[in-house]
Amino acid sequence: MLMGEYLHTIDDKGRLILPAKFREELGENFIVTKGLDNCLFIYEKKEWDILASKLKQLPLAKPEARAFVRFFFSGGAEISCDKQGRILLPNTLREYAQLDKDVTVIGVSNRIELWNRSSWDAYNEKIAPTVAQIAESLVDLGI
Repeated sequence: MLMGEYLHTIDDKGRLILPAKFREELGENFIVTKGLDNCLFIYEKKEWDILASKLKQLPLAKPEARAFVRFFFSGGAEISCDKQGRILLPNTLREYAQLDKDVTVIGVSNRIELWNRSSWDAYNEKIAPTVAQIAESLVDLGI
């Protein structure tokens, strides 16, 4: 399971060091793509295959399904770590998530999220007062 929060920086060449704990979970090659809330999602290959299979089952006739599938697949890239544990993030993905220097790397169960640090801080400030209400609404989902 992927969990935890780490502060890292992107170097001038667009490389980011992933925490060793996460590298072990991801394996040799993994997928990075545009995520929701203007962050990037990183999936271990097996998890990506599960998600891709579900996305392929969405009805092609529905415009919102096509849009959602396009969003995830068009931004996807298979990447790997170099010997120093760094990943090279494609420029288009760095631009999408506004990753220029300071990055927060978080584990979210079956994926890693890469956030612009100030965006992550603003998100947490916004969501913190409503976490109890969100928890109450999740009771209906059996959580």
